[in-house]
Amino acid sequence: MFSSRARQTSALLGAALLLAACGAAPEDQQPPVASEAQPQTSQAPDGSFTVVATGDVLIHPALTDQAKEDGKGEIDYRPLLAGIEPLISGADLGICHLETPLAPKGGPYSGYPSFSAPPEIVDALKDTGYDNCSTASNHTIDQGAEGATRTLDKLDEAGIKHTGSARSAEEAKKPLIVDVKGVKVAQISFAYGFNGIKVPAGKPWLVNQIDAEDVIAQAKAARKAGAQVVLASLHWGTEYQHEATAEQRSLAKKLLGDDSIDLIIGHHAHVVQPFERINGKWVAYGLGNSVARHSEPKGSTEQGAAARFRFVRDGERWKVDKAEYVPTLVQLGPPIRLLDLTAGQGGDAGAEALKATDEVVLSRGAGEQGLTRPGR
Repeated sequence: MFSSRARQTSALLGAALLLAACGAAPEDQQPPVASEAQPQTSQAPDGSFTVVATGDVLIHPALTDQAKEDGKGEIDYRPLLAGIEPLISGADLGICHLETPLAPKGGPYSGYPSFSAPPEIVDALKDTGYDNCSTASNHTIDQGAEGATRTLDKLDEAGIKHTGSARSAEEAKKPLIVDVKGVKVAQISFAYGFNGIKVPAGKPWLVNQIDAEDVIAQAKAARKAGAQVVLASLHWGTEYQHEATAEQRSLAKKLLGDDSIDLIIGHHAHVVQPFERINGKWVAYGLGNSVARHSEPKGSTEQGAAARFRFVRDGERWKVDKAEYVPTLVQLGPPIRLLDLTAGQGGDAGAEALKATDEVVLSRGAGEQGLTRPGR
């Protein structure tokens, strides 16, 4: 599953030996992401593993127009995502949130309010380094059961694991558990609702809707099936509101108070929300958009945050010993590009986005609780 990681590690080691033999390149030629990634790898404790999760993958028509231009008539989202590829592929487990259902190859495609996105986005997500995607969102059943099924079929074809929606009752009962450096890591995914669309009769298992007891029950089922770590992806909160709602805070407290759940990754607001440590465990209330191009950009809707957590063994359990956030920015261009702002990308707009993201992410005291950002 993680053979691409091994290839990248070999490539980095080879590059390091070459530099040692020939002398370091001038400072202005050093690739910022690679130089940042090397000490993180060497300093990681034995037996640890890293998880990187990003925000909403929300495929608006303008992103597809850009992908067609980049692909010279074919749809290719890889250049759009290239700015975060080192960040995602450098993790032991890369997690995306695929908010929009997929259309058949060739379309028809549609944007808000009823999404149907080109399946080529999944190929780009795979090549960017993602291993898992959560699929429970308020748009999961925009195209009915057929769209939900088509989405999961495409993820399977690309080799990306998924959770949050299902094609059968049997599939819905089977927890997503992946092997990450010898550790069994489970992911569960739930959404607050589906924009008034009713789940098709007779298919209550099609997509998970948030209920605290159901979330805990799935986490416990994953533990029973062998999971050593359980990550909960929640599509919740209020759109375009940076503050976590009282409902989000209450639910986070309940879920992280249960022994079965280790981490909460939040989505849906389309703007960044705070991180917070509760009962010794982390919640990222909202990671904002990973990729999106709203018809009326707000500035804040182009800002996102990747959450990076390093897990280490703590007796018989695993815990986060290093929590980081990595601000990102959708640069509207042209061309439209997703940037990692800690890699020196973005210019003045990137600096402003860094400042704004810092303020929001740390607004509930996460800095004092141990959250850090590369370069800060």
